[in-house]
Amino acid sequence: MSLRPVLETREARPTMEGAGVHLHRAFGFGDPSEQDPFLLFDDFRGDHEELYKEGFPWHPHRGIETITYVLAGEVEHGDSLGNRGTLGAGSVQWMTAGSGILHQEMPRGDAQGRMHGFQLWANLPSSLKMTAPRYQDIGGDDIPVVTEDDGTTARIVMGTFWGKTGPVDGIAADPQYLDISVPPNVKRRFKVDTYRQTFAYVFAGAGRFSDASAPQGVLLEKEVAGQEVNIRDLSGNRTLVRFGTGDEITVQAGPEGVRFLLVSGAPIQEPVAWHGPIVMNTQDELKQAMRELRNGTFIRPAH
Repeated sequence: MSLRPVLETREARPTMEGAGVHLHRAFGFGDPSEQDPFLLFDDFRGDHEELYKEGFPWHPHRGIETITYVLAGEVEHGDSLGNRGTLGAGSVQWMTAGSGILHQEMPRGDAQGRMHGFQLWANLPSSLKMTAPRYQDIGGDDIPVVTEDDGTTARIVMGTFWGKTGPVDGIAADPQYLDISVPPNVKRRFKVDTYRQTFAYVFAGAGRFSDASAPQGVLLEKEVAGQEVNIRDLSGNRTLVRFGTGDEITVQAGPEGVRFLLVSGAPIQEPVAWHGPIVMNTQDELKQAMRELRNGTFIRPAH
């Protein structure tokens, strides 16, 4: 067994998208090789509808897949293919944009006005860039949950973990997407595939991720490559943890426990030409997509 080193921690940065949705971005629109096959990760949450009510009106996607995971409130979605639906608390949607789709996503708060969800973009390899678009909508009750004797819980959105397999399948990046909660002061090890890109995103509580160079733990307040990370904001820190190679990670939960997403996927290792919600392999392909958007031929007829 080899413990993955902590390469970096990074606080998600506040930004606005859509028609004025306040969110925090952990990564995106930077070096696409950094998290290959993943391109972007957003955390959108708010206690007041003014922060999210205008949503994400009609916009295009091509060449990627997006996963939306809702924790509180709901997201109404519709697209140019006639699909309509609502993602409730605990549910997930994986959208394969493929050759192109126009869609909208409109967040709505719960009875207390709360809205919380995540969106992750995964790249498509060149062989699937122009595949037919499709959706997978999965209700929260269909996501398996495993609880260990020490109280550690994993919701398995996709991939296989602790003997259970998540309901979302057929994704090019072949990802593992876990929602993990570790009780107060509990230390846990989690196995991950050595050859997959892996990151954790802490969104509640506090924890320390051990490094191979400091397996017993060193408390730090700020990012220090090659050391352990102490995530201190007990209300939910919005902190990305990037790992190097290895086949396991270790986390020591703080006095309030810790909850985080653990995401991994197989790198694609292809050139990336990227403009907004369109991700292709070459600048010529990107220019073609933009021409098709302008002349109305972006959406390909279904076969």
